[in-house]
Amino acid sequence: MEKKKETSESNEGDRDFKLDLDFKVVYEDQEVLVIRAPTEDELVDIILKLLNIKPMNIKEIHQYLPGIASEDKIRKTLTKLVNEGKVYVLEDGRFIVVGR
Repeated sequence: MEKKKETSESNEGDRDFKLDLDFKVVYEDQEVLVIRAPTEDELVDIILKLLNIKPMNIKEIHQYLPGIASEDKIRKTLTKLVNEGKVYVLEDGRFIVVGR
């Protein structure tokens, strides 16, 4: 399977950064692009990239990953990162990378 570099962007307010993501293409034609969902390890890397840019809550993270990862998968991954001491939760519910 080939890898395709996709760019995730948001048009909302201060969320104008680009996140380069490599996804494996399952099928592609002129109208449809089917990609494989990220593995748990890949999702960890994606979420850490997002949180290194700025603190975010689960819903904000999900806005960058619609159709790629559910809120439940994001929540599970964040819980794992918090338990490993890589991420912590701010008082307002946003997550931040330790040492940022």
